[in-house]
Amino acid sequence: MKKCSCKIQQPWKFNSASLSYGKANVKIEVQERNPQLEPRVEWRVGGRHFYSTDCAKCFADLKFSVARTSIYESGEGAHALKLASSEHLAPVFLMWPSRSFVVDVTCNENGTAEVPLMDGSALPFFLALRKNVGVPEELAFYDAPVHAAWDLFRTDVMDPAQAQKPYGSVKITPSEAFEVEYILDRDDGENHFTSAASVSIYSAEHLYNVFAARTFILKNEFDEARKTGLLGGVDSSCGLLLNDAEAKVPFRVGDEPARHKILDLLGDLCFIKPKLPKVRLEIINGGHLSHRTILEKVLPYALQ
Repeated sequence: MKKCSCKIQQPWKFNSASLSYGKANVKIEVQERNPQLEPRVEWRVGGRHFYSTDCAKCFADLKFSVARTSIYESGEGAHALKLASSEHLAPVFLMWPSRSFVVDVTCNENGTAEVPLMDGSALPFFLALRKNVGVPEELAFYDAPVHAAWDLFRTDVMDPAQAQKPYGSVKITPSEAFEVEYILDRDDGENHFTSAASVSIYSAEHLYNVFAARTFILKNEFDEARKTGLLGGVDSSCGLLLNDAEAKVPFRVGDEPARHKILDLLGDLCFIKPKLPKVRLEIINGGHLSHRTILEKVLPYALQ
């Protein structure tokens, strides 16, 4: 009998600053190809098992919170583990559904594992994986016959009248693939910012322009965050600083801010499993909390 020549590749590391720290790194192990198995990504925190996508029924056991990024917690007390910003890496594993990956994120001094931010997009990580893993494969999808719609409301305002006024909305309908129309329309009285993008994802090539979209923040929001001790790892190489006359950076792709929100959405949805629901989404002023609600709607179908 001829022996299989497949080999597990040597682990390799990827590092950059993160949102909060000047240095963050992740070690990737690429397992043997097996198209007979479900797409699998195992997440580790400092070498300890955190979550694996082939145990998706355990996903509900993870505690979820959100700041400027998605944060998951597992375990209690001394055994508790925390993983932040997984949406920056998770979408890239969609490209190789027949491969298995082990992702080990290094803990920072406070015990949180925060993934590398890179240039604020998923493109550097995709290019590194592409070099180590090979040509992207056919994407994996699952049916999600969901019909739902709801309004979004501000949770960060003190004025009751303003808090009760819809700030955005989400609509979900079934589709033949994964389609999303994302609209950002922000007006805080001083700054009016708009961006809109529409993406239909049928194959791996449709993800490239989404992976290239960098994270963004308005200049006044950045200044306020830094005053409160947030965004300690961020500099001008980590994304787009908007409405700042002194730091104008041209967009890498059209409507880059809205495309980055689609990247966040992909990461929030496929952290549970590197497969995409067959849905059409219409989102106005969404964020990680609304993405989480979308995931809760499609989750029963992801587990089938």
